[in-house]
Amino acid sequence: MKKRYVIVGLGSRSKMFSQAILKDYKDEAELVGLCDINMTRIEWHNRNFQEKYGISPIKAYHAADFDKMIAEQKPDKVIITTMDRTHHRYICRAMELGCDVITEKPLTTDAEKLNQIYKTKEKTGRDLTVTFNYRYSPRNTKVKELLHAGEIGDVISVHFEWLLNTRHGADYFRRWHRDKNNSGGLMVHKSTHHFDLVNWWLDDYPVEVFGMGRLAFYGRENAELRGETKFYERCHGSEFAKDDPFALNMEDKGEMQGLYLDAEHEDGYIRDQSVFGHNISIEDTMSVMVKYNKKTVMTYALNAYCPWEGYRVSFNGTKGRLEIEIVESGYVSSSKFDENNPDFNMITDQKPDELSEKITLQKLWEKPQNITWDEGAGGHGGGDLKLMRDVIQGPGDDPLKTAAGSLDGAKSILVGCAANESFKRGMPVIIDELFPLSEYCEEE
Repeated sequence: MKKRYVIVGLGSRSKMFSQAILKDYKDEAELVGLCDINMTRIEWHNRNFQEKYGISPIKAYHAADFDKMIAEQKPDKVIITTMDRTHHRYICRAMELGCDVITEKPLTTDAEKLNQIYKTKEKTGRDLTVTFNYRYSPRNTKVKELLHAGEIGDVISVHFEWLLNTRHGADYFRRWHRDKNNSGGLMVHKSTHHFDLVNWWLDDYPVEVFGMGRLAFYGRENAELRGETKFYERCHGSEFAKDDPFALNMEDKGEMQGLYLDAEHEDGYIRDQSVFGHNISIEDTMSVMVKYNKKTVMTYALNAYCPWEGYRVSFNGTKGRLEIEIVESGYVSSSKFDENNPDFNMITDQKPDELSEKITLQKLWEKPQNITWDEGAGGHGGGDLKLMRDVIQGPGDDPLKTAAGSLDGAKSILVGCAANESFKRGMPVIIDELFPLSEYCEEE
């Protein structure tokens, strides 16, 4: 019998899940309900589903009718891809109504909401899955295999640098993520991926965090300090935006226009705000130190305005050093005729130039080795397809513990939550002061 699914939150992130259910796993899964605060957005998806998959419209519900959808459609699982600050609301209600839950990362945005989720989970006994696709990327799996095999011995320190470019990084400052109340800032919304990777790679959990962060590049004040004089609130309809390489064009007659520009009359959500506008409360420059239970220390940096995008991670162990360097986008062009233009990449699947992927293992007293791996097809280095397989079919043989549950979601966001607290306090933060993580990890 097919398992029944509903999706809550019909922005672009939901597409990964709808495709898995309607196409890749259509013989074992059924999408029976769509729910959003914006019915125009649901209508766009239903038209798209009909064109791509030849199916009849899926039953649509306004977010105010969430309980009604559960009662009428009786789903086995609820998929949540809403704004981050609302994850806990739908997670808890779905579990209370007898459903298992699959939620997009981050699990939630702060420790208070996390405590609410855990109390509800313990009360209802329902399953909760958090989708961390970067774990499934073959290159990251190879790092896990090497560390798990003890190739560099016990890991003493980790240095992790993530660079967001002026296409992807800038986009967080155009949309709802720019309000820290909505997203928890990049330390929660984006870095949850990175902190989860390190937790998983080390098979450990964080205990103490110290960090510094500020808005140094985006925002009106920073632009003024650099001598900018032309400002606009949003890109659509602005003369100033026409020559701005940071502007986003949503008049594409496709996804961006259908999901956002044509739908904004219903909920007032403006998707193309200026990255140099007012009211940005998240940081774009962050540095963090994290101590783990087994005494490993990580230094971490995230910058959201770089010319290229990717990450560098190095592990120093008792037997040697392991390094991974991934260039996901070589550059972003300001030319409207260049395929690496921000608008071009925002609305197509064009692969950027100058990609490189490298893993280097060097043991003490030995020459460095270039490590190879089998790259998979699909998004996030082949991770998305493997993630969806586990989400829909359930994990099979899983010696590396790649499938992530609620505790993994908690571990990852708590580093970001503690970092946000440290930004405010100017001192280290003990994670157990925010949430009893050590108790749950010791019980696992």
